[in-house]
Amino acid sequence: MSSSWNSVPLHVSYEVLGWFAFVCWSISFWPQVILNFRRKSVVGLNFDFVLLNLTKHSSYLIYNASLYFSSAIQQQYRDKYGQKQMIPVAANDVAFSIHAVLLTAITLYQIAIYDRGSQKVSKITCGIVIVAWTAAAVCFFIALHNHHWLWLLSIFTTIQVSMTVIKYIPQAVMNFMRKSTDGWSIENILLDFSGGVANYAQMAMQSIDQSSWVNFYGNIGKLLLSLVSIFFDILFMIQHYVLYPERKCKPEASTDEAKSSDQHLAENV
Repeated sequence: MSSSWNSVPLHVSYEVLGWFAFVCWSISFWPQVILNFRRKSVVGLNFDFVLLNLTKHSSYLIYNASLYFSSAIQQQYRDKYGQKQMIPVAANDVAFSIHAVLLTAITLYQIAIYDRGSQKVSKITCGIVIVAWTAAAVCFFIALHNHHWLWLLSIFTTIQVSMTVIKYIPQAVMNFMRKSTDGWSIENILLDFSGGVANYAQMAMQSIDQSSWVNFYGNIGKLLLSLVSIFFDILFMIQHYVLYPERKCKPEASTDEAKSSDQHLAENV
C-alpha cells in the first residue's frame, strides 16, 4: 500500500521545487560546455573534477533509476522504512541524472579535443575511480545472490556522496594556486547553488506533509549531496567574487598563467 499526499498545496510545492531544481541543475552543465566551445580550450577546468563528476552522476543515475522503476526495490524500501512511506525519488531526479551523465560525458570529450595546456588526469583520481567501480561490481554480484538490491543501492549512495565530497577539491585547489577562476564557469555554480537549495526545500515539503523525517534519513544520499554541494558552491562564489575578482578582466594573461600553472600541477602529479 503506497502513501498519498495529505495537502494539495504541499504536493504542488513539492513538484514545482523539484522541477525548478531539475531545470537549474540541468542548465548548470551548459555554461561550462559553452565556455569551452567558445574558447576552444579547457584551460582552467580541472580534469580530475570532470572524471570524478562523471563517476558521481553515473552512480546517482543507477540509484535514481533503480529506485524509481523497480517495484521490487520499492517494496524492499517500504519493508525497511514503512509501508506508508513514499519513495524518495521523483521523475525529475531520474531526468536530471540522465542529462547530467550526458553533459558530463560531453565535457570529457571537449577535454580530449580542445587545448588543455599540459594538464592531465592525476593518477590518484584514476585510482579512486577504478576502486569505486571495482567495489560496485563486487557488491553487485554479492547482491545478485541474495537479491539485496536496496543494500546495493546504498553502496551507490556511498559512491556518489564520496565523489561529491572529493570532486570539488581539485578545482578549488587549482583556483587557489592560479589565484584565478578563469576557465571555470561561475554561472554553473550559481545555478547549482539554486538547485541545491530547491532540492533541500523539496524534501522538506514531503516530510512536512507526511509528518515524518524518514524522507531525509531514508534518502541520506540526496540530503548529503545537497549540503556538500551548497558548501562548495559558496566556496567557489567567494573565490570568484571576493578572492580573485580582478583576474576575470585579463583573459589573455590569465590563460598564459593558467597554462604555466597546469605545467606546475602536472609536474607535481
